[in-house]
Amino acid sequence: MKKKVLITGVLGGIGSGLAKTFKEADYFVIGLDIKTTPSDYCDLFISFDLHRFCSDANYRDKMCNKFDNEIQTLDVLINNAAMQILSSVEEIRLDDWNHTLNVNLTGPLLLSQFFLKQLEQVHGCIINIASIHQQLTKKRFVAYATSKSALVGLTKSMSVDLQGKVRVNAISPAAIDTPMLHEGFNNDSTMVQKLNDLHPLRRIGKPAEVSKLALLLAEDGLGFINGANIQIDGGISNVLKDLD
Repeated sequence: MKKKVLITGVLGGIGSGLAKTFKEADYFVIGLDIKTTPSDYCDLFISFDLHRFCSDANYRDKMCNKFDNEIQTLDVLINNAAMQILSSVEEIRLDDWNHTLNVNLTGPLLLSQFFLKQLEQVHGCIINIASIHQQLTKKRFVAYATSKSALVGLTKSMSVDLQGKVRVNAISPAAIDTPMLHEGFNNDSTMVQKLNDLHPLRRIGKPAEVSKLALLLAEDGLGFINGANIQIDGGISNVLKDLD
């Protein structure tokens, strides 16, 4: 029987890469996303609002019932969905702060809790997609950087708490070539090229590089990796930029 992987935020740039890689590795791919267009790489797609799952008890009960009916077994849970609202300390609104923490931190915890029994039965694993912002950040990333730092902390504490019943690891990508990244630069190719040049590899990352790392972590061959946060950043975290 095929192994099953559940991927949140499956329609995003990294999410699509994860779905494609695991599908090609002969996994049964279950995709969740707030968007409603099914992915070609999903065997089962469920429209899902992670923020609402955290904040609305009735919606949470409804979705838990749906999961019970449609997902009886699970080998890998990948908490990939993320919310990035840019705001300074002075500007940030409580609603935006709570929305960010719900999607990036509380959601992964609640989904991990819900699927824990299925994952324990097969000694499966949880992979949390964090970010370089858990360690290095920029102005106006207050909520996002905080949530990703906490997600790495959650990863480490869960790995200890679960005592080997389920492995839990995090991946922290730096700049990855996704539509979201290009939109953040207003699709300005000159700015993206400058970002490429900042990295020692002279380029930013590709979604497939993140997804292939996730696949390696999901397989038993690297089963001794537990509670780790693996950076995939092209060496940018080693760069101290000098004055021009």
